[in-house]
Amino acid sequence: MRKSFLILSAFLLTGAATPALADAAAQSPATAMPQAAKARYGTWGADLGAMDRSVKPGDDFWRYVNGNWDKSTQIAADRTSAGVGVLLVDQAEAQVKAIVEDLARDPAKSGQIGRQLGDFYASWMDEAAIEARGIAPLKPYLARIDAVRSRSDLIKLFARPGYMSPIGIGILPDPADPTRYIAAAGQGGLGLPNRDYYLLEGAKYDAIRKGYRDYIVKIHQLAGLPDGETKADRIIALETALARVHWDPARQRDIKQIYNPMNRAQLTELAPQLEWPAFLEASGLAGVDTVIAAEKSAITETGKLLDTIPLQTWKDYSTFHFISANAPYLPKAFDQANFDFYSKTLRGVPQQRERWKRGVQQLNTFLGEGVGRVYVERHYPAESNRQMTELIANLRAGLETRLAASTWMDESTKAQARAKLAAFDPRIGHPAKWIDYSSLKVDRNDLLGNAIRGNEFAWNLQLSRLGKPVDRALWDMNPQEVNAYYNPLMNQITVPAAILQAPYFDPAADPAVNYGGIGAIIGHEIGHGFDDQGRQFDASGKIRDWWTATSGEQFTARAAKLGAQYDQYEAIPGTRINGKLTMGENIGDLGGLEMAYAAYRRHVAQHGEPPVIDGMTGDQRFFIAYAQAWRSKIREDALRERLLTDPHSPPYYRVNGIVRNVDAWYKAFDVKPGDKMYLPPEQRVSIW
Repeated sequence: MRKSFLILSAFLLTGAATPALADAAAQSPATAMPQAAKARYGTWGADLGAMDRSVKPGDDFWRYVNGNWDKSTQIAADRTSAGVGVLLVDQAEAQVKAIVEDLARDPAKSGQIGRQLGDFYASWMDEAAIEARGIAPLKPYLARIDAVRSRSDLIKLFARPGYMSPIGIGILPDPADPTRYIAAAGQGGLGLPNRDYYLLEGAKYDAIRKGYRDYIVKIHQLAGLPDGETKADRIIALETALARVHWDPARQRDIKQIYNPMNRAQLTELAPQLEWPAFLEASGLAGVDTVIAAEKSAITETGKLLDTIPLQTWKDYSTFHFISANAPYLPKAFDQANFDFYSKTLRGVPQQRERWKRGVQQLNTFLGEGVGRVYVERHYPAESNRQMTELIANLRAGLETRLAASTWMDESTKAQARAKLAAFDPRIGHPAKWIDYSSLKVDRNDLLGNAIRGNEFAWNLQLSRLGKPVDRALWDMNPQEVNAYYNPLMNQITVPAAILQAPYFDPAADPAVNYGGIGAIIGHEIGHGFDDQGRQFDASGKIRDWWTATSGEQFTARAAKLGAQYDQYEAIPGTRINGKLTMGENIGDLGGLEMAYAAYRRHVAQHGEPPVIDGMTGDQRFFIAYAQAWRSKIREDALRERLLTDPHSPPYYRVNGIVRNVDAWYKAFDVKPGDKMYLPPEQRVSIW
């Protein structure tokens, strides 16, 4: 929904998320492993059966580690991808389902949050009641659109939670002063993933645009709205006009271009048609004097469209998008139509997910920390916290060592980098305090209303923070989420409990596995503080240039070299990775892996050189664990969408595109000239 739009999100929350190799004889796991418990995968944390040993590590390392898995694994009919992350999400969903069912069995003990979770889940699962209500729940919300009589009315509608707006608005810490909150506005309003889907030529995009038109017509038919085909053409023409003025995703990453704080007079000069005082007041921002205008030219040109596109077309656009966005909360025909386009046509997914699984995701969206509090009690052991504390300390020390040894940074810049690293704040497992959902009304007989009120609650929660000091204890992910992120405004990484599971992290696994898996993931997040955008923020999270000109030029040259490598990777025929769009994530991957390796060698220095296990040295196990963590395969249509919109490179290239730049990988697997992945030392990129 519109109010969950996080302005500047392209960089503010950057993430996240296996022939005999050694001459020495393998030692038995019983004598080699320091752990008492058994690792979940194999004897030391890797699934050796997934490996394709017919592939030379230096020819295709991802396939060497994951090749047999790739050949034998099919993507589930209800998924865009298969892999490690999908397995852990499935596991977390089952765990959340068990929590909700337990709470429902004893509502007297579960308290208000238990009743809210139970009622929301019941409202989602009661399909018969949803069918019986039909489209009646829509009527009061569509009546608001019907009541629009002027552009001023339309602007106020755009400001309401739940209604599509061509300009999104959100609240975040001010990059110039991250101790206080500020409002920010930017481009939005498209029904397809981004501008490229409207503008690119070719049969594939023509088919998607036709499918989108058919979907708009279908929604009109289901809702009993007249002239669906005519309205569909007008809506698509409107969105195409928006797409033409939108910035491309790579440009949106540039903090220097998107940080444009403006007062009300400046906003009015930028786009007078948006009637900023009324827009801000209707959004709950009546007392706000300054707003960050992110994509300035897009905002200006969007405002002009309010002059040239008829009011009725905007109303038709708003009506369609309200119904489409809320299709999952309506009778099955609406939900199915939404799935058929957005999942089947757009991403190639043949089958809808089971309803209970989608219900769990609804709970995670609207009452996520209420679920998370119970999840942590059940699924985050103290031993995980202990080992993670040691691992992160070694990661920090590993980067400190690499900074000290850097040959391209001058001492002044090194000192600033060390200060930023020293101020770095890791949050692991779960929040220190939890969101209070007591004011959110949940009615088991009003699914659509629950979703709308959930969005309003989330927006009002943001509004309540304005005028107060920034709360550094807040989380932007739930503990049950399989992911992680770095926030440059806080200089914080956040690693939820759900990702701290095998094969990313296993308290019973060989330390090499944990450093190569979760160590590289956390290193990746730390690395975002020093990527092409994160490096522009200082230790306090303030946007400030702390680089000398010489060191800045050296960084830019190295980053460009890495970007040029990724520009050459053709992930699907005719579509290459965009090295500029993926720059920050690629730097995070490279720096994260090298940081994790330095941390692992520090661990070895503390605990002793590890034995050879199953013919593999500790260093080999480290890199195998890294490649195992990116075991994934993706449907082509979903991959195309990621290539056009996602700042992350596909998993295959997050392995092969990275390890070929790391000297220790060459040594571990004896990679030599003539191997397909070999890069001469002078062509390898090392930044952090």
